Amino acid sequence: MPDHEMPTHHGTDAESPGNEPNETIRLLYERGSCRVFRDQKVPPDILETLLGAGLHAATGGNLQPYSIIRIEDEEHRRELAELGEQAFIGDAPVSLLFCIDYHRLERWARLSDAPFTATRAFRHFWIAFQDTIICAENICTAADALGLGSVYIGTVLEFFPRLREMFRLPDGVFPVVLLCLGYPGTGIPVKRKLGIEAVVHREEYREMADQDLVQAFDRKYPGVKVEPTPERRELIATVCRKAHDEAYAQRCLARIEADGFINPAQRYFGLHYRADEMPERNDEFVRLTEEFGFQWFR
Repeated sequence: MPDHEMPTHHGTDAESPGNEPNETIRLLYERGSCRVFRDQKVPPDILETLLGAGLHAATGGNLQPYSIIRIEDEEHRRELAELGEQAFIGDAPVSLLFCIDYHRLERWARLSDAPFTATRAFRHFWIAFQDTIICAENICTAADALGLGSVYIGTVLEFFPRLREMFRLPDGVFPVVLLCLGYPGTGIPVKRKLGIEAVVHREEYREMADQDLVQAFDRKYPGVKVEPTPERRELIATVCRKAHDEAYAQRCLARIEADGFINPAQRYFGLHYRADEMPERNDEFVRLTEEFGFQWFR
């Protein structure tokens, strides 16, 4: 690794087991995020097939409390790329914005003279969020099956108000995730994952031994070591102070000094998904949900 180069936070490449019992299982094992797209449009019939696969996903009570904004206009795609600070978003020929949609259900209830409080009920939010993501994942898997690539963009939460303006979202419609689709320009890397022994618990939650837990993550991120430049040491110490206290900052720096590198967990939570910044906008996000017509957290 060249001096000062930061390893990707997307993880370490892995190889498919190669012994999957059928094509569907192979697709699931080899699923990866596509961030390089060919300059090739997705045919309308293919896109309709993908959307249909999403609409047949599992959904609580079969209510389908979501809508999908289909985005192919180049101006919109380029603006999304700027907002998300990731150029490949603009290169994807199609992006799908998945939204919780209680506007449609509320209108149906009103037109049917039925009572409706779903925009005020946390229970409804909890199920609707799941339903929306399940729909998106159905489309993601269908895209893989038809030779397309896809990538989720979760950072839409950084520009909720602009999305509302761009796509004229009415009250009761709330963005959840963006899915970029297109034909891959390069091979799609498969990333290592934690294994069954670390994630699956039989009958009740089981605490792994400390050594076993660390080894499980070491297998997921083999050889990932970030060079502890003065700038990175200063930043991670600042994050530790804000998220915890001075004693924790010194403990973290001592670990880096002893190891001679910044380990993957320190890289994730000290330098990328910064532990000091992640909670900062909680109140703002709650306020935004209310501006979109929801009172889930009241």
